[in-house]
Amino acid sequence: MSAARPILIVEDDDALRPVLADQLASDGLFQSTGVATLAEASCHFATPEARFDAIILDITLPDGDGRDFCAQIRRQGHMMPIIMLTGATAEDDVVSGLNAGANDYLVKPFRTNELLARVQAQLRRFDTSEAAVFTIGPYTFRPAAKLLIRTDTKQRIHLTSKDVDILKFLYRRANQDVSRQLLMNEVWGYNAGVTSHTLETHVYRLRQKMEIDPTHCRLLMTVPGGYRLDARPI
Repeated sequence: MSAARPILIVEDDDALRPVLADQLASDGLFQSTGVATLAEASCHFATPEARFDAIILDITLPDGDGRDFCAQIRRQGHMMPIIMLTGATAEDDVVSGLNAGANDYLVKPFRTNELLARVQAQLRRFDTSEAAVFTIGPYTFRPAAKLLIRTDTKQRIHLTSKDVDILKFLYRRANQDVSRQLLMNEVWGYNAGVTSHTLETHVYRLRQKMEIDPTHCRLLMTVPGGYRLDARPI
């Protein structure tokens, strides 16, 4: 099974928020964090380990306007898909949300299945776009361009397609142990007949590219039965 993707839900309706979280988690694709205010959402973004693949953002919140928060995190460089929830149906309200940086919007009341479909659609577009950018240690990781870029020296490290697939999956499980078998299944497929030697060879070559000292790995580490990626910024 693929790693559950972290989603931030910013919604002050105490009845709706857990329903959205349960619906998103129902098939194992997403792991939700729910907050009721913009202040709580800002606290999550202030922590170095914070990682969200998408945001579901209400417009009308107790401590401000979701559109202002959307514009703020866009200015900070966060490019993940943002889907806004609104009770307003006027065209100007919708346009102002999109102009603030939202990718999509839903007017309340809505069906949770439709929200799930829209989140999945936005993530598919994002994952293959040039906008998909992640931080791994001292690098900016650009999957679509198959590049790691050192943030200090601007050194560009070219990756293979398998390098990208390995890093993307480990990034979604950042700081968690991932078994060799699970990683092989996710990168090569369940029926590929790939051996652990193939995986180990790819990981060895990837380490030669990205580790400052491949004999003392700090990013892509071996753990009992598998690997762990430490994606914290350096």
